[in-house]
Amino acid sequence: MSILEIPVRTLDGAATTLGDILGGRAALVVNVASKCGLTPQYGGLVRLQETYGDRGFTVVGVPCNQFMGQEPGSAEEIQEFCSTTYGVDFPLLEKTDVNGDDRHPLYATLTEVSDAEGAAGDIQWNFEKFLVDGAGGVVARFRPRTEPEAPEVVEAIEKVTTG
Repeated sequence: MSILEIPVRTLDGAATTLGDILGGRAALVVNVASKCGLTPQYGGLVRLQETYGDRGFTVVGVPCNQFMGQEPGSAEEIQEFCSTTYGVDFPLLEKTDVNGDDRHPLYATLTEVSDAEGAAGDIQWNFEKFLVDGAGGVVARFRPRTEPEAPEVVEAIEKVTTG
């Protein structure tokens, strides 16, 4: 099954697929949390969306509460926090497990991809980033401490976007 065919749910609970959300666009899929030391990365994610959104790109946020309970809120609370605090207007999926026995199939596929050092496997923490091209290929993995606007992230995004 292609990563684009994997069933997902939006933050409001609507059933869809990553392919339907992306519609042929490239994406940076990021497991996010509202109460994490890395939460300010939302600002960089919003700026990436603003910069590359009209070039066939979107950020997709995947709230996750597996790392020290740093995403405890309901879907409504997460949406409110993201929109009012950071102006998030990119798609958010429902709260999801990214590691362990209940790992979502999306993350079962994503975690097979190696980072720049050649390491694959479990998500290390909130704000781990995966770049997916418009055809559904996972082309890059960036660990949590890599800022969304780091040169290596921007360079990778520019390679998979149009215009």
